[in-house]
Amino acid sequence: MSPKTPRRPLEGSPGAPACTPEIHQEEPVGEHGRAPVAARAAYEALVQRAAPSPEVLAAGACAQNRPPDGTGTPPGDMEALPGDVRRWLAERRLLDETHRQVRSPQRALHELIAEHRSRIDRYREELHHGLEAVDDVLRMLPGMGPTKRETVEAEFFDDRTRLRKRMEDLDALCQEQVLGMRTDFPAREVLEEGLETDLRLLGRGIDLRLLVAARALRRTGVAQYLSALMDHGARVRVASTVPLHLNVFDRAVTVMAVGTADGRDEISGDVILHSTRLADSFVRVFDHHWATGHPAAPRVKPPGTGGAPEDYSPREREVLALLAAGAKDEVIARRLDCSERTLRRLLTSLMARLGADSRFAAGVQAVRLGLLD
Repeated sequence: MSPKTPRRPLEGSPGAPACTPEIHQEEPVGEHGRAPVAARAAYEALVQRAAPSPEVLAAGACAQNRPPDGTGTPPGDMEALPGDVRRWLAERRLLDETHRQVRSPQRALHELIAEHRSRIDRYREELHHGLEAVDDVLRMLPGMGPTKRETVEAEFFDDRTRLRKRMEDLDALCQEQVLGMRTDFPAREVLEEGLETDLRLLGRGIDLRLLVAARALRRTGVAQYLSALMDHGARVRVASTVPLHLNVFDRAVTVMAVGTADGRDEISGDVILHSTRLADSFVRVFDHHWATGHPAAPRVKPPGTGGAPEDYSPREREVLALLAAGAKDEVIARRLDCSERTLRRLLTSLMARLGADSRFAAGVQAVRLGLLD
């Protein structure tokens, strides 16, 4: 050992510091990229710079193996952090950008748990109110008064992407019937993506019935979507008022939009209820309003009429032009910079709207209607 190399004091020796920081090996880069590694390194640096002094840390925060709470961060330090690093720390409540403070992991964990507990409590309260309303309806139905308590399995979702993936499982498990009530419809792109799944349901012989609010027909793409469903055997009715937004699978599982609560503007999410008794009560509500509706055929543009050129997006007209030219799927997908699966969903929607039974027929119909430049 070189005489200039300082010797590290042994633990417990008089020269050892009161609290020795643990030595962390650099973590491997995971599937989420380098942001977590860089963020942890930046957090440790901020803690060290924000600490009042080594003596204070040794006597207080360091003795508890945690960084100090509420310690101000020099202004330049926070602005110097990359955006993804700062966002990573802020999302985990390790960094308070408003007050320019570094927080300890203990405090960050406490705040995260408190937020999730508050969200769960809110959902539980909304579900409780909803179940009370169901009980009130049951008491008004002859012979359906609640005789005993039932434990209901419920799944909550505040992410529509996760909900759609879960509904794909329900679609695959469905054996006989899907009843739907629609107060509104998603964007046209989402409808086109879901059309292929709905058509597969109908192709398996599933009885699909939709009750649609009249105002929901105004959204772009809804008329074509419903026409495609009816063309493949679905039954659609329109009512002036539809009280709920839901799906009932095989009279056993209900997927329902929770909506807003207590006058708040934010969307509370969706819930899946696994209960035949609840499903049966929602089916009764569906049947009542179904009887008051009228068939959608007179109001929805019949399938195969094609529509005017302005009803088609530039991307759809480009696909039709390539179809008319005889291009193959891989060529069209490469031209649109999309996957062949996405392209097949788009082709299914276009063929249904044009009333075509083949790709070639869709191209010919597009030429006939003047949809191509």
